[in-house]
Amino acid sequence: MQNTADEETLESCTQTLPLPRGCSGVCWDAERELRSPTESSGRAFGSKRGCVRLALQRVFGDIICGPISETFKVYGSADQEDKPSTSSVSTAPAPKMPENAQNVTISDAGARGADAIDMLAREAEELRKKLELERQKLNDVSIEQAAERLEPLTQLSIKQRRILKGHAGKVLCMDWSLDKRHIVSSSQDGKVIVWDGFTTNKEHALTMPTTWVMACAYSPSAQMIACGGLDNKCSVVPLSFEDDILQKRRSVATHTSYMSCCTFLRSDNLLLTGSGDSTCAIWDVESGQMIQNFHGHTGDVFAVDVPKCDTGNIFISGGADKHALVWDIRTGQCVQSFEGHDADVNTLRFHPNGDAFATGSDDASCRLFDLRADRQVCVYEKESVLFPVNGVDFSLSGRILFAGYGDYRVGVWDSLKCVRQSVLYGHENRVSCLRTSPDGTAICTASWDCTIRIWAFRGKCFP
Repeated sequence: MQNTADEETLESCTQTLPLPRGCSGVCWDAERELRSPTESSGRAFGSKRGCVRLALQRVFGDIICGPISETFKVYGSADQEDKPSTSSVSTAPAPKMPENAQNVTISDAGARGADAIDMLAREAEELRKKLELERQKLNDVSIEQAAERLEPLTQLSIKQRRILKGHAGKVLCMDWSLDKRHIVSSSQDGKVIVWDGFTTNKEHALTMPTTWVMACAYSPSAQMIACGGLDNKCSVVPLSFEDDILQKRRSVATHTSYMSCCTFLRSDNLLLTGSGDSTCAIWDVESGQMIQNFHGHTGDVFAVDVPKCDTGNIFISGGADKHALVWDIRTGQCVQSFEGHDADVNTLRFHPNGDAFATGSDDASCRLFDLRADRQVCVYEKESVLFPVNGVDFSLSGRILFAGYGDYRVGVWDSLKCVRQSVLYGHENRVSCLRTSPDGTAICTASWDCTIRIWAFRGKCFP
Protein backbone atom coordinates (compact mmCIF):
# COMPACT_ATOMS: atom_id res chain seq x y z
CA MET A 1 0.00 0.00 0.00
CA GLN A 2 2.81 2.36 0.83
CA ASN A 3 4.50 1.74 -2.51
CA THR A 4 1.23 2.46 -4.24
CA ALA A 5 1.04 5.86 -2.54
CA ASP A 6 4.54 6.68 -3.66
CA GLU A 7 3.74 5.72 -7.21
CA GLU A 8 0.68 7.99 -7.16
CA THR A 9 2.84 10.86 -5.85
CA LEU A 10 5.40 10.31 -8.56
CA GLU A 11 2.73 10.10 -11.24
CA SER A 12 1.07 13.36 -10.15
CA CYS A 13 4.39 15.22 -10.08
CA THR A 14 5.48 13.85 -13.42
CA GLN A 15 2.21 14.91 -15.01
CA THR A 16 2.85 18.43 -13.81
CA LEU A 17 6.39 18.63 -15.17
CA PRO A 18 7.39 15.48 -17.11
CA LEU A 19 10.91 14.14 -16.72
CA PRO A 20 12.81 14.45 -20.02
CA ARG A 21 14.27 11.31 -21.51
CA GLY A 22 17.83 10.75 -20.36
CA CYS A 23 17.55 13.13 -17.39
CA SER A 24 19.10 11.71 -14.22
CA GLY A 25 17.39 12.32 -10.94
CA VAL A 26 18.98 14.38 -8.18
CA CYS A 27 17.83 14.90 -4.63
CA TRP A 28 18.92 18.13 -3.00
CA ASP A 29 18.95 19.68 0.41
CA ALA A 30 17.20 22.87 -0.69
CA GLU A 31 18.44 24.96 2.21
CA ARG A 32 22.11 23.95 2.16
CA GLU A 33 22.31 23.33 -1.58
CA LEU A 34 24.17 20.07 -0.93
CA ARG A 35 23.75 16.98 -3.07
CA SER A 36 22.28 14.62 -0.42
CA PRO A 37 19.20 12.48 0.26
CA THR A 38 16.35 14.24 2.03
CA GLU A 39 13.20 13.04 3.65
CA SER A 40 11.27 13.63 0.48
CA SER A 41 11.78 13.53 -3.21
CA GLY A 42 13.53 16.70 -4.39
CA ARG A 43 12.32 19.03 -7.04
CA ALA A 44 15.32 20.17 -9.09
CA PHE A 45 15.06 22.21 -12.20
CA GLY A 46 17.97 22.00 -14.63
CA SER A 47 19.04 25.36 -15.98
CA LYS A 48 21.59 24.09 -18.48
CA ARG A 49 21.14 25.92 -21.81
CA GLY A 50 18.12 27.74 -20.45
CA CYS A 51 16.08 24.54 -20.11
CA VAL A 52 13.98 24.08 -16.99
CA ARG A 53 13.60 20.41 -16.26
CA LEU A 54 12.18 18.29 -13.46
CA ALA A 55 14.50 15.84 -11.81
CA LEU A 56 12.28 13.64 -9.67
CA GLN A 57 13.25 10.15 -8.66
CA ARG A 58 12.29 7.69 -6.04
CA VAL A 59 15.13 6.72 -3.76
CA PHE A 60 15.31 3.22 -2.35
CA GLY A 61 18.09 3.21 0.21
CA ASP A 62 20.75 4.84 -2.02
CA ILE A 63 20.81 8.26 -3.64
CA ILE A 64 21.31 8.34 -7.41
CA CYS A 65 22.92 11.62 -8.46
CA GLY A 66 22.84 13.22 -11.86
CA PRO A 67 25.88 14.27 -13.88
CA ILE A 68 28.30 16.49 -11.98
CA SER A 69 28.46 18.90 -14.95
CA GLU A 70 24.71 19.49 -14.81
CA THR A 71 23.74 22.80 -13.22
CA PHE A 72 20.50 22.90 -11.28
CA LYS A 73 18.25 25.57 -9.86
CA VAL A 74 16.54 24.35 -6.71
CA TYR A 75 13.24 25.74 -5.53
CA GLY A 76 12.24 25.20 -1.92
CA SER A 77 9.84 26.63 0.63
CA ALA A 78 11.33 29.44 2.67
CA ASP A 79 10.01 27.95 5.90
CA GLN A 80 11.16 24.40 5.19
CA GLU A 81 13.35 23.08 7.99
CA ASP A 82 16.65 21.37 7.40
CA LYS A 83 15.85 17.81 8.42
CA PRO A 84 18.19 14.85 8.38
CA SER A 85 17.73 12.23 5.72
CA THR A 86 15.78 9.11 6.47
CA SER A 87 16.16 5.61 5.18
CA SER A 88 12.69 5.60 3.69
CA VAL A 89 10.92 8.15 1.59
CA SER A 90 7.53 6.49 1.73
CA THR A 91 6.38 8.35 4.87
CA ALA A 92 7.19 11.78 3.49
CA PRO A 93 4.37 13.93 2.15
CA ALA A 94 4.35 14.80 -1.54
CA PRO A 95 6.45 17.90 -2.24
CA LYS A 96 4.61 21.02 -3.26
CA MET A 97 5.79 23.87 -5.45
CA PRO A 98 5.64 27.11 -3.46
CA GLU A 99 3.66 29.96 -4.92
CA ASN A 100 6.57 32.39 -4.67
CA ALA A 101 9.50 30.24 -5.77
CA GLN A 102 12.89 31.65 -5.00
CA ASN A 103 16.06 30.71 -6.86
CA VAL A 104 18.63 30.14 -4.17
CA THR A 105 21.56 29.41 -6.50
CA ILE A 106 21.83 32.74 -8.32
CA SER A 107 24.96 34.40 -7.07
CA ASP A 108 25.09 38.07 -6.23
CA ALA A 109 28.65 38.07 -7.46
CA GLY A 110 27.44 37.00 -10.90
CA ALA A 111 25.01 39.90 -11.03
CA ARG A 112 27.68 42.33 -9.94
CA GLY A 113 30.01 40.93 -12.58
CA ALA A 114 27.42 41.46 -15.30
CA ASP A 115 26.89 45.06 -14.16
CA ALA A 116 30.65 45.65 -14.22
CA ILE A 117 30.89 44.30 -17.77
CA ASP A 118 28.08 46.59 -18.90
CA MET A 119 29.77 49.57 -17.28
CA LEU A 120 33.09 48.76 -18.96
CA ALA A 121 31.35 48.41 -22.32
CA ARG A 122 29.78 51.85 -21.93
CA GLU A 123 33.13 53.37 -20.96
CA ALA A 124 34.80 51.74 -23.97
CA GLU A 125 32.14 53.16 -26.28
CA GLU A 126 32.60 56.65 -24.82
CA LEU A 127 36.37 56.42 -25.28
CA ARG A 128 35.86 55.23 -28.85
CA LYS A 129 33.73 58.26 -29.62
CA LYS A 130 36.29 60.62 -28.07
CA LEU A 131 39.05 59.00 -30.11
CA GLU A 132 37.05 59.44 -33.30
CA LEU A 133 36.54 63.12 -32.50
CA GLU A 134 40.30 63.56 -32.08
CA ARG A 135 40.87 61.85 -35.40
CA GLN A 136 38.35 64.13 -37.07
CA LYS A 137 40.29 67.19 -35.87
CA LEU A 138 43.29 66.00 -37.87
CA ASN A 139 41.18 65.40 -40.97
CA ASP A 140 41.77 68.75 -42.65
CA VAL A 141 40.72 67.63 -46.14
CA SER A 142 38.96 64.60 -47.58
CA ILE A 143 40.56 62.39 -50.20
CA GLU A 144 37.91 63.41 -52.74
CA GLN A 145 38.76 67.10 -52.26
CA ALA A 146 42.48 66.39 -52.53
CA ALA A 147 41.89 64.53 -55.81
CA GLU A 148 39.72 67.21 -57.45
CA ARG A 149 42.58 68.53 -59.59
CA LEU A 150 43.51 65.09 -60.85
CA GLU A 151 42.51 64.14 -64.36
CA PRO A 152 39.79 61.49 -64.39
CA LEU A 153 40.71 58.07 -65.66
CA THR A 154 39.96 57.41 -69.29
CA GLN A 155 37.67 54.58 -70.25
CA LEU A 156 39.49 51.39 -69.36
CA SER A 157 39.51 48.60 -71.91
CA ILE A 158 39.93 45.47 -69.82
CA LYS A 159 39.21 42.17 -71.51
CA GLN A 160 39.22 38.54 -70.50
CA ARG A 161 42.31 36.85 -71.97
CA ARG A 162 42.51 33.36 -70.45
CA ILE A 163 40.23 30.86 -68.71
CA LEU A 164 41.89 28.19 -66.56
CA LYS A 165 39.71 25.10 -66.18
CA GLY A 166 40.57 22.00 -64.21
CA HIS A 167 39.11 22.20 -60.73
CA ALA A 168 36.07 20.07 -59.89
CA GLY A 169 34.97 22.27 -57.00
CA LYS A 170 34.76 25.89 -55.93
CA VAL A 171 38.07 27.71 -56.33
CA LEU A 172 38.74 29.31 -52.96
CA CYS A 173 42.14 30.98 -53.34
CA MET A 174 44.89 31.81 -55.85
CA ASP A 175 48.23 33.58 -55.95
CA TRP A 176 50.70 34.84 -58.56
CA SER A 177 54.32 33.81 -58.76
CA LEU A 178 56.85 36.64 -58.86
CA ASP A 179 57.94 35.37 -62.28
CA LYS A 180 54.65 36.94 -63.51
CA ARG A 181 53.73 33.77 -65.38
CA HIS A 182 52.71 31.02 -62.98
CA ILE A 183 49.60 30.85 -60.79
CA VAL A 184 48.72 28.53 -57.92
CA SER A 185 45.10 27.84 -57.00
CA SER A 186 43.32 25.80 -54.32
CA SER A 187 39.82 24.43 -54.34
CA GLN A 188 37.02 22.75 -52.45
CA ASP A 189 37.85 19.53 -54.31
CA GLY A 190 41.06 19.16 -52.29
CA LYS A 191 43.28 19.93 -55.27
CA VAL A 192 46.11 22.45 -55.54
CA ILE A 193 47.06 23.24 -59.14
CA VAL A 194 50.05 25.17 -60.49
CA TRP A 195 49.23 26.80 -63.84
CA ASP A 196 51.16 28.33 -66.69
CA GLY A 197 49.22 31.54 -67.19
CA PHE A 198 50.46 31.99 -70.76
CA THR A 199 49.53 28.55 -72.11
CA THR A 200 46.81 27.60 -69.53
CA ASN A 201 48.62 24.26 -69.02
CA LYS A 202 48.72 22.56 -65.63
CA GLU A 203 52.30 22.04 -64.46
CA HIS A 204 51.43 20.41 -61.13
CA ALA A 205 48.21 18.96 -59.74
CA LEU A 206 48.43 18.00 -56.07
CA THR A 207 45.80 16.16 -54.05
CA MET A 208 45.88 17.35 -50.45
CA PRO A 209 44.80 15.23 -47.46
CA THR A 210 41.74 17.42 -46.87
CA THR A 211 38.99 19.01 -48.89
CA TRP A 212 38.36 22.75 -48.68
CA VAL A 213 41.94 23.88 -49.24
CA MET A 214 41.14 27.45 -48.25
CA ALA A 215 44.53 29.13 -48.68
CA CYS A 216 47.55 28.94 -50.96
CA ALA A 217 50.59 31.12 -51.62
CA TYR A 218 53.70 31.22 -53.77
CA SER A 219 57.09 31.69 -52.12
CA PRO A 220 59.19 34.71 -53.19
CA SER A 221 61.64 32.45 -55.03
CA ALA A 222 58.79 30.61 -56.80
CA GLN A 223 60.45 27.35 -55.72
CA MET A 224 57.72 26.27 -53.31
CA ILE A 225 54.06 26.77 -52.45
CA ALA A 226 52.18 26.79 -49.16
CA CYS A 227 48.59 25.64 -48.70
CA GLY A 228 46.16 24.61 -46.00
CA GLY A 229 42.54 24.50 -44.94
CA LEU A 230 40.21 22.40 -42.82
CA ASP A 231 43.02 20.14 -41.63
CA ASN A 232 44.17 23.05 -39.41
CA LYS A 233 47.64 22.81 -40.96
CA CYS A 234 49.73 24.70 -43.47
CA SER A 235 51.84 22.48 -45.70
CA VAL A 236 54.83 23.50 -47.80
CA VAL A 237 55.53 21.70 -51.08
CA PRO A 238 58.77 22.27 -53.06
CA LEU A 239 58.16 22.48 -56.80
CA SER A 240 60.18 20.38 -59.22
CA PHE A 241 59.62 18.11 -62.19
CA GLU A 242 61.22 15.12 -60.53
CA ASP A 243 59.30 12.31 -58.85
CA ASP A 244 56.09 12.74 -56.89
CA ILE A 245 56.58 16.08 -55.16
CA LEU A 246 53.86 15.24 -52.62
CA GLN A 247 56.38 12.95 -50.94
CA LYS A 248 58.34 16.08 -50.05
CA ARG A 249 55.33 17.84 -48.54
CA ARG A 250 55.93 19.05 -44.99
CA SER A 251 53.45 20.34 -42.42
CA VAL A 252 54.90 23.59 -41.13
CA ALA A 253 52.10 25.29 -39.20
CA THR A 254 49.39 23.83 -36.97
CA HIS A 255 46.45 25.79 -35.55
CA THR A 256 43.61 24.71 -33.31
CA SER A 257 41.04 25.55 -35.99
CA TYR A 258 40.92 25.77 -39.77
CA MET A 259 43.65 27.70 -41.57
CA SER A 260 42.03 30.51 -43.57
CA CYS A 261 44.97 32.40 -45.11
CA CYS A 262 48.73 32.31 -45.55
CA THR A 263 51.55 34.28 -47.15
CA PHE A 264 55.34 34.31 -47.11
CA LEU A 265 57.26 37.06 -45.32
CA ARG A 266 59.92 38.45 -47.69
CA SER A 267 61.74 35.10 -47.82
CA ASP A 268 61.10 31.41 -48.31
CA ASN A 269 61.89 30.70 -44.67
CA LEU A 270 59.15 32.72 -42.94
CA LEU A 271 55.46 31.89 -43.28
CA LEU A 272 52.56 33.95 -41.93
CA THR A 273 49.23 32.22 -41.29
CA GLY A 274 45.76 33.21 -40.08
CA SER A 275 43.22 30.85 -38.59
CA GLY A 276 39.69 30.33 -37.37
CA ASP A 277 41.12 30.12 -33.85
CA SER A 278 41.32 33.96 -33.89
CA THR A 279 45.12 34.04 -34.05
CA CYS A 280 47.89 34.73 -36.54
CA ALA A 281 51.34 33.19 -36.35
CA ILE A 282 54.77 33.33 -37.99
CA TRP A 283 56.52 30.02 -38.59
CA ASP A 284 60.04 28.93 -39.46
CA VAL A 285 59.64 26.86 -42.62
CA GLU A 286 62.79 24.82 -42.09
CA SER A 287 62.18 23.78 -38.49
CA GLY A 288 58.40 24.08 -38.39
CA GLN A 289 58.65 26.03 -35.13
CA MET A 290 56.41 28.96 -34.27
CA ILE A 291 58.42 32.18 -34.07
CA GLN A 292 55.68 34.58 -32.99
CA ASN A 293 52.00 34.30 -32.11
CA PHE A 294 49.53 37.18 -32.43
CA HIS A 295 46.42 37.40 -30.23
CA GLY A 296 43.95 40.25 -30.56
CA HIS A 297 41.03 39.29 -32.77
CA THR A 298 37.80 38.23 -31.10
CA GLY A 299 36.62 36.20 -34.09
CA ASP A 300 37.92 34.10 -36.94
CA VAL A 301 40.81 35.59 -38.93
CA PHE A 302 39.97 35.58 -42.64
CA ALA A 303 42.82 37.49 -44.30
CA VAL A 304 46.40 38.66 -43.77
CA ASP A 305 48.75 40.73 -45.92
CA VAL A 306 52.25 42.16 -45.79
CA PRO A 307 53.48 45.35 -47.52
CA LYS A 308 55.16 44.86 -50.88
CA CYS A 309 58.14 46.98 -49.89
CA ASP A 310 60.97 45.03 -48.26
CA THR A 311 61.32 47.46 -45.38
CA GLY A 312 58.93 47.58 -42.46
CA ASN A 313 58.02 45.15 -39.73
CA ILE A 314 54.24 45.12 -39.85
CA PHE A 315 51.41 43.10 -41.31
CA ILE A 316 47.63 43.48 -41.30
CA SER A 317 44.81 41.07 -40.57
CA GLY A 318 41.02 41.13 -40.75
CA GLY A 319 38.26 38.83 -39.66
CA ALA A 320 34.85 38.11 -38.25
CA ASP A 321 35.12 40.76 -35.52
CA LYS A 322 34.73 43.50 -38.21
CA HIS A 323 38.16 44.94 -37.38
CA ALA A 324 41.40 45.30 -39.31
CA LEU A 325 44.44 45.12 -37.06
CA VAL A 326 48.02 46.23 -37.68
CA TRP A 327 50.69 44.11 -35.98
CA ASP A 328 54.33 44.66 -35.09
CA ILE A 329 56.18 41.52 -36.15
CA ARG A 330 59.03 42.12 -33.69
CA THR A 331 56.94 42.42 -30.54
CA GLY A 332 53.83 40.45 -31.47
CA GLN A 333 51.64 43.37 -30.37
CA CYS A 334 48.73 45.05 -32.14
CA VAL A 335 49.80 48.64 -32.80
CA GLN A 336 46.71 49.94 -34.63
CA SER A 337 43.07 48.92 -34.88
CA PHE A 338 40.66 50.11 -37.56
CA GLU A 339 36.91 49.72 -37.57
CA GLY A 340 34.11 50.91 -39.80
CA HIS A 341 32.67 47.82 -41.44
CA ASP A 342 29.30 46.53 -40.33
CA ALA A 343 30.09 42.88 -41.07
CA ASP A 344 32.98 40.43 -41.45
CA VAL A 345 36.18 41.68 -43.07
CA ASN A 346 36.73 39.04 -45.77
CA THR A 347 39.78 40.42 -47.53
CA LEU A 348 42.40 43.16 -47.31
CA ARG A 349 45.38 44.37 -49.31
CA PHE A 350 48.19 46.89 -48.79
CA HIS A 351 48.47 49.91 -51.06
CA PRO A 352 51.68 49.72 -53.16
CA ASN A 353 53.29 52.52 -51.11
CA GLY A 354 52.71 50.59 -47.87
CA ASP A 355 51.09 53.53 -46.05
CA ALA A 356 47.47 52.49 -46.57
CA PHE A 357 45.39 49.39 -47.16
CA ALA A 358 41.98 48.46 -48.55
CA THR A 359 39.45 46.07 -47.06
CA GLY A 360 36.42 44.23 -48.40
CA SER A 361 33.50 43.10 -46.28
CA ASP A 362 30.20 41.25 -46.14
CA ASP A 363 28.55 44.68 -45.82
CA ALA A 364 29.09 45.11 -49.62
CA SER A 365 31.65 47.89 -49.23
CA CYS A 366 35.38 48.43 -49.62
CA ARG A 367 37.20 50.88 -47.37
CA LEU A 368 40.58 52.59 -47.50
CA PHE A 369 42.48 53.12 -44.25
CA ASP A 370 45.54 55.36 -43.89
CA LEU A 371 48.15 54.24 -41.37
CA ARG A 372 49.64 57.72 -40.99
CA ALA A 373 46.30 59.45 -40.44
CA ASP A 374 45.17 56.53 -38.26
CA ARG A 375 41.68 56.59 -39.77
CA GLN A 376 39.40 55.57 -42.58
CA VAL A 377 39.77 57.91 -45.56
CA CYS A 378 37.42 56.51 -48.19
CA VAL A 379 34.45 54.17 -48.72
CA TYR A 380 33.79 52.45 -52.04
CA GLU A 381 30.16 51.41 -52.25
CA LYS A 382 26.98 51.81 -54.30
CA GLU A 383 23.37 51.43 -53.25
CA SER A 384 22.79 48.98 -56.08
CA VAL A 385 25.54 46.65 -54.83
CA LEU A 386 24.24 44.38 -52.09
CA PHE A 387 26.63 41.44 -52.24
CA PRO A 388 29.76 40.79 -50.16
CA VAL A 389 33.26 41.74 -51.26
CA ASN A 390 35.50 38.67 -51.26
CA GLY A 391 38.69 39.96 -52.91
CA VAL A 392 40.47 43.30 -53.35
CA ASP A 393 43.76 44.44 -54.88
CA PHE A 394 45.39 47.59 -56.28
CA SER A 395 46.92 48.32 -59.64
CA LEU A 396 50.67 48.81 -59.69
CA SER A 397 50.35 52.59 -59.15
CA GLY A 398 47.55 52.27 -56.62
CA ARG A 399 45.18 54.44 -58.65
CA ILE A 400 42.79 51.57 -59.40
CA LEU A 401 41.16 49.33 -56.82
CA PHE A 402 39.75 46.02 -58.07
CA ALA A 403 37.03 44.34 -56.01
CA GLY A 404 35.46 40.92 -56.52
CA TYR A 405 31.83 40.57 -55.42
CA GLY A 406 29.37 37.83 -54.60
CA ASP A 407 27.19 38.84 -57.57
CA TYR A 408 29.75 37.30 -59.99
CA ARG A 409 31.21 40.68 -61.01
CA VAL A 410 34.46 42.57 -60.56
CA GLY A 411 34.25 46.28 -59.79
CA VAL A 412 36.95 48.68 -61.02
CA TRP A 413 37.21 51.73 -58.74
CA ASP A 414 39.15 54.98 -58.96
CA SER A 415 40.79 54.79 -55.54
CA LEU A 416 41.32 58.57 -55.29
CA LYS A 417 38.04 59.92 -56.64
CA CYS A 418 36.08 57.07 -55.00
CA VAL A 419 33.95 56.37 -58.08
CA ARG A 420 33.42 53.12 -59.94
CA GLN A 421 34.94 53.21 -63.41
CA SER A 422 33.70 49.95 -64.90
CA VAL A 423 32.50 46.42 -64.19
CA LEU A 424 33.94 43.14 -65.47
CA TYR A 425 31.53 40.35 -66.36
CA GLY A 426 32.38 36.72 -67.05
CA HIS A 427 32.12 34.54 -63.96
CA GLU A 428 29.03 32.43 -63.36
CA ASN A 429 29.28 32.32 -59.57
CA ARG A 430 30.69 34.43 -56.76
CA VAL A 431 34.22 35.78 -57.11
CA SER A 432 36.20 34.32 -54.21
CA CYS A 433 39.68 35.78 -54.74
CA LEU A 434 41.41 38.45 -56.82
CA ARG A 435 45.07 39.33 -57.40
CA THR A 436 46.98 41.77 -59.62
CA SER A 437 50.03 40.36 -61.42
CA PRO A 438 53.43 41.48 -60.05
CA ASP A 439 54.16 43.54 -63.17
CA GLY A 440 50.71 45.18 -63.19
CA THR A 441 49.74 43.94 -66.66
CA ALA A 442 46.89 41.64 -65.64
CA ILE A 443 44.55 40.61 -62.87
CA CYS A 444 43.49 37.08 -62.01
CA THR A 445 40.14 36.17 -60.47
CA ALA A 446 39.04 32.90 -58.89
CA SER A 447 35.41 31.90 -58.56
CA TRP A 448 32.98 29.35 -57.23
CA ASP A 449 32.21 28.49 -60.87
CA CYS A 450 35.36 26.28 -60.73
CA THR A 451 37.32 28.54 -63.09
CA ILE A 452 40.16 31.05 -62.89
CA ARG A 453 40.14 33.95 -65.33
CA ILE A 454 42.91 36.30 -66.40
CA TRP A 455 42.02 39.84 -67.45
CA ALA A 456 44.38 42.26 -69.17
CA PHE A 457 44.45 45.95 -70.06
CA ARG A 458 44.79 46.93 -73.69
CA GLY A 459 47.82 49.07 -72.87
CA LYS A 460 51.05 47.93 -71.29
CA CYS A 461 49.72 47.91 -67.74
CA PHE A 462 46.90 49.27 -65.62
CA PRO A 463 47.10 52.92 -64.59
